[in-house]
Amino acid sequence: MVSPLCLLLALVLLYHRPASSLDCDLPPRHGGPETFILVNQMGRLSLLSCLEFRKDFQFPQTLVDGSRLEKTQARVVVQEMLQEVFSLFSTNDSFEAWEETVLDKFLIELYQQLEDLEKCLEKEWKVGLSALGSEDTTLAVKRYFQGIRLYLKEKEYSSCAWEIVRVEIRRCLFSINKLIRKPRK
Repeated sequence: MVSPLCLLLALVLLYHRPASSLDCDLPPRHGGPETFILVNQMGRLSLLSCLEFRKDFQFPQTLVDGSRLEKTQARVVVQEMLQEVFSLFSTNDSFEAWEETVLDKFLIELYQQLEDLEKCLEKEWKVGLSALGSEDTTLAVKRYFQGIRLYLKEKEYSSCAWEIVRVEIRRCLFSINKLIRKPRK
């Protein structure tokens, strides 16, 4: 059963448009240990028992490795990734796979990070700053998450499939942290 709080948060984010600019300091919670702790606590199965479910989701590593993204573009990518993670874990199928209390905390943490990003973007918009994120980078993020969704559907949302996705999302969150912390122009 989907908790009412998470359902409300999901609806807010589904109708929320990606922001276009960001040039402010984010609170320490962005990329902080709380998100990693929560995603680790969600694990219910031994990863070893799910090895035959492994899949390379082809994470768009060029988004976090190279220095081709300006600070504003990097923030747009971070926002898009966080929205996709939130959307993925807000589904009914996700609520059936994870312990509800930990999942709720994880979604609330993601939501708070997205709100912080939105506040920064609103401030920038008011002072007339606007730099659009590259459509190619946003499309790469969307393709990556679409691949994850198709994989879950193909594996009929099994416990092992969700465990593999949880580990992949942990990798994604690590990359988001790397993107946030990387010095930009």
